Amino acid sequence: MSVSPSQDQAPPSGDWRRPAIVVVGLVALFVAMLSAFALPPLHLKPRDIPLAVAGPSGPAEQLRHQLQEQQPGAFDISMVGNAQEAKDRILDRDVYGAIVTDGTGTTVLVASAASPAVANTLKTLATQLGEAQGAAVPVDDVRPLPSDDPTGAGLAAGALPLALGGWIGAVVLLAAVPRPRQRAVAAFGFAISGALALTALMQYGFGSLDGNYWLTSAGAAFGIAATAWTILGLRTALGNAGLGLGAVTLIFLGNPLSGLNSAPELLPSGWGTLGQLLPPGATGTLLRSLAFFDGAGSARPLTVLACWLAGGLALYVVGLRRARNRVVAPTSADSENRAVKESAPAV
Repeated sequence: MSVSPSQDQAPPSGDWRRPAIVVVGLVALFVAMLSAFALPPLHLKPRDIPLAVAGPSGPAEQLRHQLQEQQPGAFDISMVGNAQEAKDRILDRDVYGAIVTDGTGTTVLVASAASPAVANTLKTLATQLGEAQGAAVPVDDVRPLPSDDPTGAGLAAGALPLALGGWIGAVVLLAAVPRPRQRAVAAFGFAISGALALTALMQYGFGSLDGNYWLTSAGAAFGIAATAWTILGLRTALGNAGLGLGAVTLIFLGNPLSGLNSAPELLPSGWGTLGQLLPPGATGTLLRSLAFFDGAGSARPLTVLACWLAGGLALYVVGLRRARNRVVAPTSADSENRAVKESAPAV
């Protein structure tokens, strides 16, 4: 009488390769996570920050050359005619700040709402200019953050909930709502209700936002929908591998590269641009534009999120059709076999 091996028995020595591979993979994952979250903050510095210089051509050009020589590559400088034009460009989100000079005095314009980190960089620059000129250089914050959150911590902290919340919401919908049509309706319902709740908490609970509540909520809903539908589409089309791919894209890359804690121009070259092409970064930029600048500068993030949303919807439809074909094909084969048996003459 043969005895089948028990499941509790130790596996053969050759089977230890799988646990070893899993351990190595987990270690590599932890290293990648640490690198993704730690490297960008460790290498923050100004890189081609859009900056305007305003004033008469002679003093303005002299100041531009001075900045380029003292901090090469730090600023992408554009020349404007006067202080009002510089302020308009800041509020249109074309530049982060401006230096206004008339040859005898200098003023630095900043917008803390655009990026507290860049505003602090420009304030430091004002101090340096004042030391060089022998007189204090005043700083004018043309678009400050709300008084209840002067450092912008509330909006910066919203990057992870937007990324992780959309991922978790999609996973829950996949597990709890089996019907595809109901799941699709629930996904949009989750995006809208989640955005209303998130915006209300940040604006009325934390005081981190002070713009139009409904407009900002619409932007947040667009961002959550893009994130959730990306996961729904990847999981439906690629299976469990899609969940892993979505986590890497949205959480490991999207969150640390979003620039919400600093600015895309402060991140290492290329990484800031990549972050703005991912849903967390695009959503953060869109919320800043809608909440603080009346929608100025929102065209690019809206386009990015629309592409992610459309891609997720397309993958979802493809995955559903593929699954439906897998079900229909065996059923058709069974019907043909049954018809052949029924038509066969009796022996």
